[in-house]
Amino acid sequence: MKQLIAEFLGTFALVFAGTGAIVIDNVSGGSVTHLGIALTFGLIVLAMIYTLGDISGAHINPAVTIGFWAARRFDARSVLPYLASQCAGALVASITLRLLFPTDLMLGATIPAGSSIQSFILELILTAVLMFVILGVSTGAREKGITAGIAIGSVIALEAMFAGPICGASMNPARSLGPAVVSLHLQSLWIYLLAPTVGAVVGVLACRCVREPGCC
Repeated sequence: MKQLIAEFLGTFALVFAGTGAIVIDNVSGGSVTHLGIALTFGLIVLAMIYTLGDISGAHINPAVTIGFWAARRFDARSVLPYLASQCAGALVASITLRLLFPTDLMLGATIPAGSSIQSFILELILTAVLMFVILGVSTGAREKGITAGIAIGSVIALEAMFAGPICGASMNPARSLGPAVVSLHLQSLWIYLLAPTVGAVVGVLACRCVREPGCC
């Protein structure tokens, strides 16, 4: 139960801070800036890894949980409870932002700037790179330690910096689910549920290609 609460709180913090930065940037006329938004996502993930990594592993991302399971590092019986906790945390965070900023229409929802296939491929590659890094710096199914926090937070911030304007750089089905459901912008949600999940599995396969058997 402590692990599930940790995943709920971690995902809540991620969505509240990350999409909250987007909302506040909108209502304040761009004072946060795109760079600030990207750094917010990276820094909140880094903080949650340090805070929760020794409790739940600080997955705070359904795609990462599925990736750890695909890499045979995570018990299959725990996958669905983790996913439920992460999605619940994201939904509560978006509901909170709706109450705080009732005039904002999007709540940080991820919407493709170009074609759906373009954003799908981008999200798949971004998540594959993220999962590849996570597997390389984590211990078992736990993202913990100085190396893990810095590496994972940096990758998230970096990918959000260059890909955010096109696809939103979600890399996290829960991060996209919360704002989409609460703001009722569901038209592109399938991209951000499917592409990161497939990308995480691709990241697992890439890890197996470069590491010795048993490492992934």
